[in-house]
Amino acid sequence: MNDEANDLTINSKPEYISRNEALQHAMAGDTTHLRGLGSHLTARYAAAARAARIHGTDLAYLRRLLTTTPGRDSVELLLQLLGEQEAATGSVGLELPLMATMLAQHQPAAVLARTVFADIPEGDRLRELRTCLFHELLLRGVDPDEFPALRPGWQPPLDWLPDRRRALETEPDFTRHSVNGSASGVKSGLPGHDRLDPPTPRPSGTSPLRNSVTVDEHDLIVTAAEDNWGHAEAWVFRPDQPITPAQVPALLPTLPMECVTGLGPAGRYEIAARPVGDIWSLLFATASMGGFYNSGRYGAWGRLQAWRSLAGLCGLPLHASAEEVERLAEQYTWFHFQTDSEFFHNDGDDYGIAALSPDGLRLDVLAATDTD
Repeated sequence: MNDEANDLTINSKPEYISRNEALQHAMAGDTTHLRGLGSHLTARYAAAARAARIHGTDLAYLRRLLTTTPGRDSVELLLQLLGEQEAATGSVGLELPLMATMLAQHQPAAVLARTVFADIPEGDRLRELRTCLFHELLLRGVDPDEFPALRPGWQPPLDWLPDRRRALETEPDFTRHSVNGSASGVKSGLPGHDRLDPPTPRPSGTSPLRNSVTVDEHDLIVTAAEDNWGHAEAWVFRPDQPITPAQVPALLPTLPMECVTGLGPAGRYEIAARPVGDIWSLLFATASMGGFYNSGRYGAWGRLQAWRSLAGLCGLPLHASAEEVERLAEQYTWFHFQTDSEFFHNDGDDYGIAALSPDGLRLDVLAATDTD
């Protein structure tokens, strides 16, 4: 093996340590030399790591500065900077979904259409940025027909998403970003209208229904909250006789679910009927904004996760189309509830969602808390 190819560069100056030389010292039992070599390399590695962290922080600030400075020149310079960094170190650390959401917040759609979506090179290295930005703009109400240059791109699995904003995607909330940071808050509280709170004390019996959720069903239902919030669980109940929507408010506290364990007949239990658009918005906020533990997945990936949780709550598989999900979701009856059970710590944002199938023979529940 070529000794030169195995050299380790440890200095910006032409100073090299030969691996073959190190091997010879080891074979000769010269541990003193090897100890010195190890200390030398460790010190240089630590210095390089510190420098890399500082440069990474400075570059992140510069990227955020460019996204928040309105104008075509800023966007073009950002694209150039992202391209150079991707070529040098790859896309890891470029925060492309964040760049997309900040561009959509701070730059006019017309400017983005003439820059980000114009003259896309073959073998595009910033495909995720362009794909995320398309969906960010879409959710903010931009009509792609007004800007022909806007197109979704083919970044799997985001290519599953509809290329038009759907009717159920109502009033999405977005994280607010500045050059120095961000602010967000999931609106998980129940509305004052359409309340269905049962009178207290409620019946304290236990329903004979049993949870039949599969691993795949559970994982799909909790997608919006998974890795974005503190903790989430899902349950699926398949009764022999149809459940009516009017029965759901009183039924939920009696089901064998961790989210109502220990609630008691007089514990706080609030529930409201919600249109599917409100449920989608809650799922989207959970996925896109995140909670105490992280900053979420932002607009495009948050959109995908919200749709996947919606599909799971409707009993559809992962491979179902967006059209199938939307059609069935609009036929389901949706409920939003909160309790003072131990599952919900009530220290941050907590909520439960119940989805009743049109035939009343399937009841799905998602409970999410922003405290683990």
